[in-house]
Amino acid sequence: MIDLKLKDLRYLVAVADEQHFGRAATKCFVSQPTLSAQLRKLEAALGVQLVERRPRQVTLTEAGEEIAEHARHMLQIGEAIVSQAQSRRDPLAGSLRVGLLPTIGPFLLPLVALKLRRALPRLELLLYEYQTAPLLERLAAGELDLAILALPVPADNLAVRELYRESFVLALPESHALAAKARVRVADLAGETLLLLEDGHCLREQALAICSRSGGHEKQDFRATSIETLRQMVAAGAGVTLLPALATRGAYASARGVALRAFVRPEPSRLIGAVWRRSSARTAAIAAVCDQIVRHGGLAELATPARARSAGG
Repeated sequence: MIDLKLKDLRYLVAVADEQHFGRAATKCFVSQPTLSAQLRKLEAALGVQLVERRPRQVTLTEAGEEIAEHARHMLQIGEAIVSQAQSRRDPLAGSLRVGLLPTIGPFLLPLVALKLRRALPRLELLLYEYQTAPLLERLAAGELDLAILALPVPADNLAVRELYRESFVLALPESHALAAKARVRVADLAGETLLLLEDGHCLREQALAICSRSGGHEKQDFRATSIETLRQMVAAGAGVTLLPALATRGAYASARGVALRAFVRPEPSRLIGAVWRRSSARTAAIAAVCDQIVRHGGLAELATPARARSAGG
């Protein structure tokens, strides 16, 4: 019987994902020669070529693709075994891999990180930032335990918990006519040039939906890579934008050249939630993290807490 090692399967999956030996080796925290040598040993043990090696390009053979897919499932099972044992010993200890949207993480984490550390001292949070699609892909692949993102999302085999509802705020140049208003209406955006994030950000889709209701139009020759870029472009007078409430408080409340105006009720908003695999062995730790976000996120003055429910989980 062939003695398959999870380590070698992890190398194969990394090459499948990265299509590059160097990046795969970095992802696995080994040197490139070590990774390459282990894959050759795996090929020799299995008696089949898994990787097609070409200058500056690496692709998997048909057999390699098929075996890599099985390897993913084996790695997920291995992770589940370790997680299950850990949760039995102490469900609120060990590491928890948490992915957040780039439009959530930088603004939510400063509010909750210290409180999470105090409330869950034995739990190590490993934090990652991805856009919605790769976030869900990595969650499904077992590379993440928990995702914090905007709802709704496709919930096949996923449990969903609503955390809070976050209002949008209009950011506009200080000299803009709407800056004279205490609050603005969505209809006030009619005819305005709206600055948006690049494709892939769900915040872009949410802002476009609001824009379509108001009669505003997107600036066609510009796509921002981050909220900070949007803020700077507004300050430069290039247009207006919609910002999540958390991105307009604290250190972000007084950006030079930018005026912030809340909308009249009902305010446009987005629903932020937690998503995890229904089969996860870390449900106790996930619930504890979600509880802390709801309880101590400082959201009372920033957003409306959503119903704390679990859908399908």
